Amino acid sequence: MKSFTFWNYTRVVFGLEAEKELPSYIPLLGKKVLLHYGVGSIKKIGLYDVVVKALKDAGVEWLELGGVKPNPRLSLVHEGIDLCRKEGVTGILAVGGGSVIDSAKAIAAGVKYEGDVWDFYAGKAQPKETLPVGVVLTIPAAGSETSGSSVVTKEEGQLKRGITYDILRPQFAILNPKWTLSLPWYQTACGISDMLAHVMERYFTTVPHVELTDRMAEGVMRTIIHQAYRLKENPDDIDARSEIMWAGTVAHNDLLGTGREGDWTSHGIEHEISGIYDLAHGAGLSIVFPAWLKYVLPKRTEKIAQFAHRVFGVDYYFDNPEETAREGIRRLEQFYRDMGLPVRLKEAGIDGSRIREMAEKTRDGKRPVGSFVQLSTDDIEHILTLALE
Repeated sequence: MKSFTFWNYTRVVFGLEAEKELPSYIPLLGKKVLLHYGVGSIKKIGLYDVVVKALKDAGVEWLELGGVKPNPRLSLVHEGIDLCRKEGVTGILAVGGGSVIDSAKAIAAGVKYEGDVWDFYAGKAQPKETLPVGVVLTIPAAGSETSGSSVVTKEEGQLKRGITYDILRPQFAILNPKWTLSLPWYQTACGISDMLAHVMERYFTTVPHVELTDRMAEGVMRTIIHQAYRLKENPDDIDARSEIMWAGTVAHNDLLGTGREGDWTSHGIEHEISGIYDLAHGAGLSIVFPAWLKYVLPKRTEKIAQFAHRVFGVDYYFDNPEETAREGIRRLEQFYRDMGLPVRLKEAGIDGSRIREMAEKTRDGKRPVGSFVQLSTDDIEHILTLALE
C-alpha cells in the first residue's frame, strides 16, 4: 500500500427531506449567490421553487445562470465568470448533476484567476483560490458533489479535459433520492455506468497489499450492479435509488483510492469520444471499458480474474485464470446491455473515421498513459478498434 493523505471536507446531507437543511448551509456561500443549473428540468420537478425558497429563507441575494448541457461547455463557463465578476457574486449553488457541478467549479476557479480558466484544464496553471460551491444533487453519476474534479469541453478543437484539486471540493452537498425519480431510464443507466467506472479506475492497480480497499471497492461495485437491476425492474424503488445515489458519491469521494494508484485511461479515451460526438459520458464508458480490459488482459490476467470472481461470481479456474477473466468481461458487457447501454461504437452511431485522431488526443503529446498498463497512441488506437463493432 502507498502512503496517502485523505482529506474530504464536503458536508453531505442525505435523506428524503435533506433540502430542509439547505437554508442553514447557504450562508457558507456568502451574501450573493449564483444559482447555476441545467436546461430547466429542476423547474419541471418542482425543485427550483424549493431552492428559491431556501435562498429567501437564508436571507441572501441571488442571480441565476441556467443552460448547462451534458459535457459542459467552456463558453458558458466564461459567461458565468464574467457574470460573477460584474455582480460581485460570493459563492455558487449548483443544482443538478455532474455537468452543472463541474461547470460551477470551473466558474468558481475562474473568477479568482486573472488568466483564462482553460489554462487549468490545459495544464498551464493551477487554481489557488476559488469561490465556495454548494450542491443540490439531482443525478447520481459523476460523484462531483464531493470530489475535487471538474471536466469541461472546449468547443474549439472539440477538447474535453478534466482537472482534480482538493480546493474544488464543494462546501456542502444536499442529496435527496426523491429528486431522481423523474430521471429517464437511459440517463439513470448512464449514471450507473459512470459511478461503476469510477470504482474500476481505482480498482485496477498494480499496487500490492491493498486488500482492504480491494474488498471495499468490490462491495461498492456489487451493490451498484445489484441495485441497478432492482431499479431497472422498478424505477420508483426509492430504496434502490437511495443505494445508487450514495454509491455514486462513495465511488468518487477518493476513499476507495487510498493507498492505491488508479489508471484513468478509459476515462481519458472516453473524453475524446464524447468531446467529438457529444455522447453521454456513461454510454462512452460502457463502450470503452470492456475494450480496454480485453486489450490489457494478457498483461494483467490475475487482477481481472479476481474482478470476475469477486464482483460477477465467475468460478475461478486456477489452471486457466485467463478464461475466468474473459468471462468476467463478458458479464460486464452483458450488464451494460441489460441496462440498455451501448458496448460498441457503432451501436452509438460512431464509425471508425476518427479513431486515430481520438487516440492522439488521448495521449495529447504526453508520455504513455495509464498505470495498470502503460499505453502508447497505437495501443489506444487498437482499443478503439476493438470497441468499434
